[in-house]
Amino acid sequence: MTMTQLRINPVEHKKDMKESARLKLLINPIELKKDMKEPALYCISPPLYFSFGFQLLQEFSIWRECGHFLLFEALKANRYDYVTVLLRKGIKLTKDNLPELYAQTISCETSGCKVDGCVHMLDILKQFSPRKAETLCYQYNHAMKEIQEKKNTSEIEKIQEKINSLKHHPRRSVAATAKRMCCDILQYRAHGNEEKLTNEDNDILLWAIFANRMEIAEIYWLRGTDHILSGLICSALLHNLSKTALLANEHNFATDLEEHAKLFEQRCIRIMDEMYKEGKKQAAKAMDDDAVIWGVKTNPLRFAYENFMYEIVAHICSRHNLNTKWYNKLPQDPFSFLKSAIKNKVQFVKAPVTKCIFNYIMFFTVLLMYSSFVLTNVHSGEQKIQRFFEYCVYFWAFGDILEELINFETGRSESRYRRIKGYLYDFWNAVDILSYITLISALFVRYFHQSENSTIARRMFSFSLLIMYIRFLEVFLLHRKLGTTLIMIKEMLKDLLGFLLIALFVVLGVGCYYHANQFPDYPDLWKGNWTDWRIWDLLYHPYWQIYAEIDLDYLQAEESTSLESGHISPQKDWSVVVVAAVYLLFAHLLLVNLLIATFSYTFERVQKNAETLLWYERYDLINSYQWRIPSPFNIPFLFYRYYRRCIKGRGCCQNKVCSDDGKTRNKRCMKKKEYRRELQRIIASSIYNKI
Repeated sequence: MTMTQLRINPVEHKKDMKESARLKLLINPIELKKDMKEPALYCISPPLYFSFGFQLLQEFSIWRECGHFLLFEALKANRYDYVTVLLRKGIKLTKDNLPELYAQTISCETSGCKVDGCVHMLDILKQFSPRKAETLCYQYNHAMKEIQEKKNTSEIEKIQEKINSLKHHPRRSVAATAKRMCCDILQYRAHGNEEKLTNEDNDILLWAIFANRMEIAEIYWLRGTDHILSGLICSALLHNLSKTALLANEHNFATDLEEHAKLFEQRCIRIMDEMYKEGKKQAAKAMDDDAVIWGVKTNPLRFAYENFMYEIVAHICSRHNLNTKWYNKLPQDPFSFLKSAIKNKVQFVKAPVTKCIFNYIMFFTVLLMYSSFVLTNVHSGEQKIQRFFEYCVYFWAFGDILEELINFETGRSESRYRRIKGYLYDFWNAVDILSYITLISALFVRYFHQSENSTIARRMFSFSLLIMYIRFLEVFLLHRKLGTTLIMIKEMLKDLLGFLLIALFVVLGVGCYYHANQFPDYPDLWKGNWTDWRIWDLLYHPYWQIYAEIDLDYLQAEESTSLESGHISPQKDWSVVVVAAVYLLFAHLLLVNLLIATFSYTFERVQKNAETLLWYERYDLINSYQWRIPSPFNIPFLFYRYYRRCIKGRGCCQNKVCSDDGKTRNKRCMKKKEYRRELQRIIASSIYNKI
């Protein structure tokens, strides 16, 4: 049947069911592969194929019946211009086509790649979950091959059931597997009640992310809702895939994925800019709008913080949102805020800034008590006032530990592994844990391992007190200049740890050379208590030489024997002085100056991004004091709060946008939320193809 014959009398062809079925066969290239007697339409160039198919669909008005075949081929060929035209015609791809779309584009068997050792997206996905990657890319192809090979009807029916489950099963389908894969990559718990985007568009968007189709991903992102949150999730997803590709030494592929991730983040920032111009209040509230995207239930601000998107957290919308929370919707200038304590007492007391100030007043009071106890009463325990101070410290620490546990167990979307990793990644949380461990250890040593002078207990209590003083420095994050200085110190500590790791091996090597040539064949290297081991002497002299303590008497073996080796006299060796000279040159001129240069670079980097880093650090502080009650006043409300936040509220949203004061208020809140969603859609459409 030629094209001219189809045009002779289209009315008769529409009525004839056989001709209509034959027409579908011409549009569907998948069926053409099965029936080789049909014209080789699939082998022609894509522009000619799409032009021919589009003309047939338009002439016979069979967009609904056959339009998805053309859309499928357009998606597979990455022809975003054809995709745009077909979507405007109302054509949609169903879940029936999704298994084949993944198999035809992501699987290495059908991607057309013949390069040995090439890493495709399938190999990247296997790094996260091999079983889910197999479901996405292999099972459909294998099932189709089995159908062609099998001749038994019962076996074919079983395989057909497997194919149907890949299309429609609520958990084993390709669409559901792709969403769980997304949660695995982002390390979030999969949430069941998903707010769907327009029809099947969210599934196609996720496919476009996995296939790294930039233009198609943007098209389907525009057709969705909650554009800020969905854009941030796309960005984080691509960023994680990029890091995995980089570990697989696929640098070009990793660069493409990272550029795609930055595009989505820039689009979100542009939407936030425009929303803030339209209205500050609604733009700030949009950062707390919870939604479920691909099983991830969160809001834009929280998700940006958890995925280290500094520019999003420090954006003017986020700042306005955090300031509103910090002052609990009260005036933000100090005089007006204090004045509101008279008119709005409950609101003033519940304000995070009020609770934070009161908490650090209590913390400072406990520090004074703890210092007094450590300085005067660790061993004797006879002074009643000091014993009272000691018990106050224990009581306060108990309440503070409970607050941290509630903070960790509060209802969030992240997986437990990601929650632990994110908690420990925060410097101040690590310091908190260290202070708790040292205090509890000191308490056990004091009462269960008593010594004559309580020397070990005193050391541990003193170290615990030192850590608690460091903890108190967190309050300076509220001050702009002092907060920036704290961030610089924290970043420079990372540089210092790297320097110490290098210096350790250099110091150990030089110390071994000193000792081996000055005390040859030393017999008692590990003699006595661990504090008397000879290894400490090996490290002692080279370490202090870094700080210009040259100690020539030791190097020339002129010190008294009793100070150095007991019964063995050091031997004078000229090579020791030579090695020491080279070591001092290396340590002073190279290592130390390299550390200073690294500190200078870190200082410039932090100074350049001071505002961004400061607001990122403030987020956790502000967010935690929304619910935190200063210790020890939290202890009477412990069981109620733990039940409400960690058990009853498990999996629930942390920040509620709408209150439950009544149906009228809820409807009003929902209308405002829909308005913000619609505003995001309009702004996203206006910036289409401009970033």
